[in-house]
Amino acid sequence: MKRAIIMLVLAIFIVNIAVNVVWAEEYRLDSGDVLTIEVWGYEKLPMREVMIRPDGRLSFPMVGEVQAAGLSTRQLTDVLTKGLSNYVEGPKVSINIAKLHTTRVYVLGEVVKPGMYELEKQHNLLDALSAAGSYTQHAAKTKVYIIRKDQTDTPLKVNLMNILKKGDMTHNYALGDGDVVYLHGNSKISFADDILPIITGGYYMRHM
Repeated sequence: MKRAIIMLVLAIFIVNIAVNVVWAEEYRLDSGDVLTIEVWGYEKLPMREVMIRPDGRLSFPMVGEVQAAGLSTRQLTDVLTKGLSNYVEGPKVSINIAKLHTTRVYVLGEVVKPGMYELEKQHNLLDALSAAGSYTQHAAKTKVYIIRKDQTDTPLKVNLMNILKKGDMTHNYALGDGDVVYLHGNSKISFADDILPIITGGYYMRHM
């Protein structure tokens, strides 16, 4: 168990180092993210915190309503810079993410602490497993399932060993709000026939 936890922690550490800069460029903003926006050299627009509303938009002085969800910080910087250029000469806009929205996921099966967790940062599979205290000694690490909130009938099967042993981070899938991560045990129980109906049934009961 201790070795399993160490392997998982090391994998998460390596991922964070390798993708931190790339993630900052590629992360797509979403509702609930809080941004700090500053226009350098223009004291009438002091740095402020702005939250992206549930409709995916934010409001900024002189620019007005802007669609922010789905954009990277670089793209949103370009949008605000273009809008401000109509009123300010050569505006230099700086945007940082002050707080990420949280994603609620369910981590079930052969994990140390099954339950619902609110994830920040990258909202991915390794984050979810880390929050649940890693997998147990009975977990079949080649049989990890991700059940998407909007695709409960087509679970995604993941071989966790591709991440832990091969370092293949393409299997470290991003998770969405309401997704379920299930770690199968070392048994002959069929996930599709025995486990999936229970998970999806319980999911629908929670969201009725």
